[in-house]
Amino acid sequence: MVYTPKRLLKVVVGLFIFAVGIVLTINASLGVSPWDVFHQGVSRTVGITIGQTHIIMGFLIIILDIYLGQAIGWATIMNMLLIGTFIDILMLNNLVPVAQTPTIGLIMIIAGIAVQGLGFSVYISQGIGAGPRDGLMVVLTRRTGKSVRFIKSAIEASVVTIGIILGGSFGIGTIIMAFFGGVIFQRLFRLINFRVEKVEHRFIQDDLKAIKNRV
Repeated sequence: MVYTPKRLLKVVVGLFIFAVGIVLTINASLGVSPWDVFHQGVSRTVGITIGQTHIIMGFLIIILDIYLGQAIGWATIMNMLLIGTFIDILMLNNLVPVAQTPTIGLIMIIAGIAVQGLGFSVYISQGIGAGPRDGLMVVLTRRTGKSVRFIKSAIEASVVTIGIILGGSFGIGTIIMAFFGGVIFQRLFRLINFRVEKVEHRFIQDDLKAIKNRV
């Protein structure tokens, strides 16, 4: 696999689209996604932006991924750095409107999930790694022998609980995203003919091996 400028640009574009989807769900004002309940709680407790929280937690999760034996790709690093940065740019400059009614908020929740799915398909399809949180779910599934559904639910229940304690926004939107986010992703992927299981990734360790072999 060659890391062409076009491939890397698509990763950046995909991550930006994903960040737009996140901000749509936050500004829906009906409760944020399970992970963002946690991010928002930490943000409010520590006094930093939610984007900065995304970056810091992404870095810590990458360290945990590596410790547990999960390979990471360059897109994993880009995910850690760029999504939080894009979230702050969008929110601090008020580039995404805030819902004024529950009906508008519900529309924004559904649209936000779909937009995240689109962004996910764009950057994942480049085959250079997934996000830190996705990697954590994968490695815990592999090491515990439990199902993906069980591990995903356990992680999200944990971060939601901590997030609520820290003051994160839990609401009907959180429940919708927890229970229907995967369904919307799946429908979108079918619509755009994207098969996530068909994507073959090249990881940073593959590049290090290639460099070692050349030396």
